[in-house]
Amino acid sequence: MASLESNGPVEEQRLGPVVRRRDQVQPGTTDQRLLDSRGDTDWVHTDPWRVMRMQSELVDGFGALAELPPAISVFGSARTSPDSPEYALGVRLGRALTEAGYAVITGGGPGAMEAANRGAWEAQGTSVGLGIELPFEQGVNKYVDIAVNFRYFFVRKVMFVKYARGFVVLPGGFGTLDELFEALTLVQTQKVTRFPIVLFGTAYWGGLVDWLRETLIAEGKANPGDLDLFHLTDDVDEAVALVTKEAGV
Repeated sequence: MASLESNGPVEEQRLGPVVRRRDQVQPGTTDQRLLDSRGDTDWVHTDPWRVMRMQSELVDGFGALAELPPAISVFGSARTSPDSPEYALGVRLGRALTEAGYAVITGGGPGAMEAANRGAWEAQGTSVGLGIELPFEQGVNKYVDIAVNFRYFFVRKVMFVKYARGFVVLPGGFGTLDELFEALTLVQTQKVTRFPIVLFGTAYWGGLVDWLRETLIAEGKANPGDLDLFHLTDDVDEAVALVTKEAGV
């Protein structure tokens, strides 16, 4: 086992806020590596460089969305068929939100996201899509007026929350569940000012709500009052009324 006792000074290297000692000392200096044109290009894939990409995504997102009118984020499945009743309801929802004075923000993809963007576009409102880089190409649907594409899910989530006054969650899969529980956690822990979360589709979401009540809350993993963090409805007008009442315009 190595000992920290030594008769001489410990070799130490200071790189900005980072201190490296012993066998963690790196050759050369930061400026030297920056100005050396003969080196390899692996540095563009390192974690410090990724931080700069994250920062640039935040700056681009803030810049693109800072002047949006009051908005509602609408989540839902990319797999919703354009000829399904769910798609038609999504179009109605996007249109109704626009008529109530809101911009509509979605993930920018197909399915339920496209439906909400289409409704906003048809009502001549502001239709926003926040895309994400995925292994399979989705692209931004044609009903989006302002599109911002992200590499990182967490940066995209910041934009969904920062520029929305409420969430409406249509039937969806893992991505929709991720966005839903992210929002519920932020509201429950008071990391954000409380805003309305509406689950649209009682038949679809009812089993989840029953599990929250009969398992999660029954076993003490959450408080009974946490069920008040969201609303459940099948009616477009009620969904809009709920976000309008709590979020305001």
